[in-house]
Amino acid sequence: MTHNPASAIQDLLVFGEFGDVNPSVTDSVTYTFLSPKTMEEVFEHEIEGCFLYSRHWNPINRYLSQALAGMEGTEAAQVTASGMSAITSTMMQLAGAGDEVVSARTIYGGTFALLKNFLPRFGVTTRFVDITDLKAIEKAITPKTKVLYAETVSNPLLEMADIPALAQLAHAHGIKLVIDNTFVPMLITPAAHGADVVVYSLTKFANGTSDAVAGCICGSKELIGKLTDVNSGACMLMGPVLDSTRAASILKNLHSLHVRMRQHSKNAMALAQWLSAKGLKVHYPGLESHPQHALFGKLMRPDMGFGGMMTLDAKDAATASKLMAAMQKDLVGYLAVSLGYFKTLFSAPGSSTSSEIPKDTQAAMGLTSGLIRFSVGLDDDIERTIGRVETSLKSVGLLR
Repeated sequence: MTHNPASAIQDLLVFGEFGDVNPSVTDSVTYTFLSPKTMEEVFEHEIEGCFLYSRHWNPINRYLSQALAGMEGTEAAQVTASGMSAITSTMMQLAGAGDEVVSARTIYGGTFALLKNFLPRFGVTTRFVDITDLKAIEKAITPKTKVLYAETVSNPLLEMADIPALAQLAHAHGIKLVIDNTFVPMLITPAAHGADVVVYSLTKFANGTSDAVAGCICGSKELIGKLTDVNSGACMLMGPVLDSTRAASILKNLHSLHVRMRQHSKNAMALAQWLSAKGLKVHYPGLESHPQHALFGKLMRPDMGFGGMMTLDAKDAATASKLMAAMQKDLVGYLAVSLGYFKTLFSAPGSSTSSEIPKDTQAAMGLTSGLIRFSVGLDDDIERTIGRVETSLKSVGLLR
């Protein structure tokens, strides 16, 4: 694979007005013009280097967008105020009243709720399918289908999407493939494997410090142009504007993403291997027991590892709750939602981040009440962490 996401970010040279190594934060909502004619022209079409109003563009948001487009190898990108705003804007731009979406059934709970509960209010309906079953996907596609949607690695069950196969299927039917790559930035580049649009919650690994909520949409210049059109653009008219101060901090953090993802991957692999060797039910793409282990290896950058996300089945909700409380007490990490932080985070998705998904659907997906999702942190001494996990497991009776 010739595209190197980290190098693309590194090669983006952005200076502040006085040669600052970090671009200056644009603390302004509106921008002045020397000529009324230029203002009129900017309203009509984008002019490079000209800014009108920060809901349209501002310099720091554009710099971050350029860095993200470089990272994903797409023509353009648009940053937004959250991951959900990126997904919502994308879906509302690509599908309208009477259109259909085919989506993976194992996706983030907020996305599931958007597709199942909210978009039908605007005449957009969704068929949920097992994303690993290509025949089921093709059967679900109809002449009204406009979008095929999946997560590279699903939240929270860590199912792997066969992006090249999905792209071939989508394009054969003339529909767009939208991939949420939040779990595995730098590890897998969906656009290189045929995805038309790549969305992110930058809140997670991309930023990495759990201090900013943000999202982005990466795709063609045509798509980003449509999203930001003053008359019909979803991003323009719904106004999910990312604060410029947060955009500046995310841009700085993006430069260390490749280093952080390697460490997240290294630690998650060590913990997953240890838990698996103890006979516990663990799901991690780096383990050969994972159903899509070989597929992940085929699509990944080989020097980046298999990511920082894993799950452990603690058998039932009561035991899972006791274990999470014990791990927080034993300084393994924090009982908290979200992911991609420098400390390990863990939660029971069935009653938190996936709670929007009905219980019968959770059961059909294989999402059990005892499932614990781990976002493994940047611990320098993972063996010490494993020792603390062992203490916690023994305290709740999962290990002797």
